[in-house]
Amino acid sequence: MPKLKTHSGAKKRFFRTAGGKLAYRKVGRSHIMEHKSAKRTRRMRGTGYVSSTLMEQMNRLLPYT
Repeated sequence: MPKLKTHSGAKKRFFRTAGGKLAYRKVGRSHIMEHKSAKRTRRMRGTGYVSSTLMEQMNRLLPYT
């Protein structure tokens, strides 16, 4: 059985938690923050988690994480 290649775009954006979930940093926090409302920037805080419906696809993209 040949080795599987990890999707290079996904490996830069997602990481596996200790519990086995896939997490990512939320987008939109890099620049032009003064135009974004406080409510919007609060939602961008913290870590996002991949939903259970997408886990099968993500495990295919990230086979060895």
